Amino acid sequence: MAGAAGATGAASLLSGKRASAQKPVKGDPGGTTKPPPTTTTPTVNPGTIANPTPFIEPLPIPAVLQPVASLSPAPIPSKHQLYSQYVPKKFYEVHVKEGMHSFHPALPPQKIFGYNGVTPGYTIKARYGEPILTRFFNELPPDYVGIGVPQISPHLHNLHGAPESDGNPVNFFDPGYFWDNHYPMFPFNNDSRNALGTLWCHDHRFDFTAQNVYKGLAFFYLCYDALDSGTEVASTTYPNSLRLPSGEFDVPLMISDRKFDSNGNLAYDTFNLDGMLGDKYTVNGKIQPFFKVARRKYRFRLLVANPSRFYRFFLSNGDPFTVIGNDGNLLPAPIQMQSIYLGVAERADIIIDFSKYPIGTEIILENRLEQEDGRGPTGDLLNPGTPLLKFIVDRDVASDPSQVPATLRPLPPLPSNTEINALRTRHWKFDRSNGAWTVNGEFFDPDVVRAQVKRGTKEVWVLENGGGGWHHPIHIHHNEFRILSRNGVKPPPFEQGRKDVVTLEPGEEVRVLMEFSAFLGKYPIHCHNTVHEDHAMMALWEIVP
Repeated sequence: MAGAAGATGAASLLSGKRASAQKPVKGDPGGTTKPPPTTTTPTVNPGTIANPTPFIEPLPIPAVLQPVASLSPAPIPSKHQLYSQYVPKKFYEVHVKEGMHSFHPALPPQKIFGYNGVTPGYTIKARYGEPILTRFFNELPPDYVGIGVPQISPHLHNLHGAPESDGNPVNFFDPGYFWDNHYPMFPFNNDSRNALGTLWCHDHRFDFTAQNVYKGLAFFYLCYDALDSGTEVASTTYPNSLRLPSGEFDVPLMISDRKFDSNGNLAYDTFNLDGMLGDKYTVNGKIQPFFKVARRKYRFRLLVANPSRFYRFFLSNGDPFTVIGNDGNLLPAPIQMQSIYLGVAERADIIIDFSKYPIGTEIILENRLEQEDGRGPTGDLLNPGTPLLKFIVDRDVASDPSQVPATLRPLPPLPSNTEINALRTRHWKFDRSNGAWTVNGEFFDPDVVRAQVKRGTKEVWVLENGGGGWHHPIHIHHNEFRILSRNGVKPPPFEQGRKDVVTLEPGEEVRVLMEFSAFLGKYPIHCHNTVHEDHAMMALWEIVP
């Protein structure tokens, strides 16, 4: 089982991990934007711990982390592939530590794990062509007992980067040490069509990913380039900008369910190996908040950050919204959809145009997908669904210069069928054995590499769900893939872009095109139902010369 594998792996790594993790110099992260207040005075009865009143607190917007001038001690270039080619232009400090957090006025403030002590952590806004070095300090209490463990491995999901900066689950480090992650900020194959947009960072310490993220370790990492520029006005700096809704009208939404005990404290069932479901729903760390919007277009970046729950998002009034991105990527063209289905760790960028609604209109973002346990959704839709976030249209604007063009980010062409058929095919089967989870019939072993691939090559990977009624959102580190087929059929338009997570429903088989370039080393493939991942549904693979 995972526990046995994890204990063996941890013992073998304890002496080695300090070769990369270093002792920090204590100090405040200079230049860090301070967070907004975490509590507000409710204007209505807050309800009870069992039934907190929805929509009485505003949606928190994570503050933006500011770079520091330098790091001391200085980073060690030899520890990072391509460091000399992509020398950092910006440096960030992220202090991983406990902090106090209020999920809702009806619940007591409580300790969480936080990047810089808050959850979600501060957002990093990065730009292609500006390499970054982010130093993560582990300042968690070494004697901590509770949900999660004080060893960490920060993973930036799914930036194209080297394995030593990927947050590999086996590269965890202890309190009192820091780890430098180099984010080179160049698109795969240096092709701007592969540029990313909506990413997130979360802890990835193997055997404890679910608990550490559940405890609060997650933040947004947003990427910009000349096309998705972060500006919505005409600009000589970015003449080809899409001019999507930007600034305060570009809003990240981290959605996660939680469970609380009878005292209102965060609860987690460590004996549940199937999947952890909560009965309270948070958006950006608050239970069912509200968000006041102007009569104009907004970009919302949806992220499913909970351990095991899947979602189908609807607007309560039945109106469609415009989908412009799937996972970290803009689609080639916008798609009008009335709902969107997301598994764990999947993202979607959507545009909602509130200009057609009169002031005073209230619209609720709902999850209508029924799910009763960690096995996955039943497939039935609830109507009404579970309310997540209330939009309140409360003001006019002088103008709305943003736009949603008919063409977004083009895709690199796929190889021909003849070329694809000539590629090596590799099979990965996700299954269950002895109450835990397997990949190709094997439990995760941090000391075993299950596959080696050649740098500069392409392969077809077949991802198969072993069945049993289980759903598995599969994530592959290193680079994104293109879905070639789902059960032998071309994927729907929403899945025809570049992806880093693909959900396998019971018995499904998905063929994806993988490509390997630039970096060498070990990366994981795993189920992103993090309870399944922590109980052995993960494997290491390696890129070799």
